[in-house]
Amino acid sequence: MSLPFTLLIDPVSVDSERISFDDTFHEMDSAAPALRVGELSAQRGDGIFETLSVVNGHPQEVEPHIARLRDSAEICDLPVPNPAQWRAAIAYAVARLPQQGELALKFVLSRGVESGPAPTAWLHATRAADFGAVRATGVRVVTLDRGYPRGVAERAPWLLMGAKTLSYAINMAALREATRRGADDTIFVTTDGYVMEGPTSSVIVRIDGVYVTPAPNGAILHGTTQQSLFEYLRAQGVPVEYRDVTLSELREADASWLVSSVRLAVSVTTLDGAPMRTDFAVSNEFNSYLLGRTDN
Repeated sequence: MSLPFTLLIDPVSVDSERISFDDTFHEMDSAAPALRVGELSAQRGDGIFETLSVVNGHPQEVEPHIARLRDSAEICDLPVPNPAQWRAAIAYAVARLPQQGELALKFVLSRGVESGPAPTAWLHATRAADFGAVRATGVRVVTLDRGYPRGVAERAPWLLMGAKTLSYAINMAALREATRRGADDTIFVTTDGYVMEGPTSSVIVRIDGVYVTPAPNGAILHGTTQQSLFEYLRAQGVPVEYRDVTLSELREADASWLVSSVRLAVSVTTLDGAPMRTDFAVSNEFNSYLLGRTDN
């Protein structure tokens, strides 16, 4: 099957033991029209998504991605996705995709057409960009104020900050601002000086030999790649920790990384124009591990 590849999904939210998946997937031409004008994902960004990596025919972190999709659905008052159906859709797609190289597999659940009878769901696969160079050389990062103090997600859950929604205008604006400032990427910080995450990545810092990531509270997504790397580190007896991280701790860290499903792990080489300590040996170790996984 050539890329891009698109699969429409008929969402079902009942017990997987009573479902036949035979007629729930529909392959379609990725260049053909698929969404109606009234589709709320396009009109309002009213939906949720996940993007996983497929490396040499192996989909990565399937279960964490599906679990996070379900969490996002609950936060956004969407029908809770049926895990068995989404596992089957991912397996169906992967079996029809090229079995060599790195691919990006995005799956989406939208509220559908306004006043419509059902949500809309689809899966779309493309070849991943070549991130070999940035994995080897790292990224220049600027910090940007997210406009909220720490704890806002608990006080204002209607902001949906813990959900991975399709409303990415702010995230993309932050990346454009990084470019305007001569950088490659961004780390969001709270108004009171705590590290959050990147627009499309999680943050890992090493402080006195301990690998730390900001606690995945209601304002921070629990990164699937970050979780995988922490499992890897724990297996090697390396200490890891979830806790609040101040901006000053980030600046003084032994090393720091932005990690995400498709780009994987990249070192932060400068922060707001100041050089950062780096450990490219660990970056290479992280990426070798992430690229070599053959389980889900």
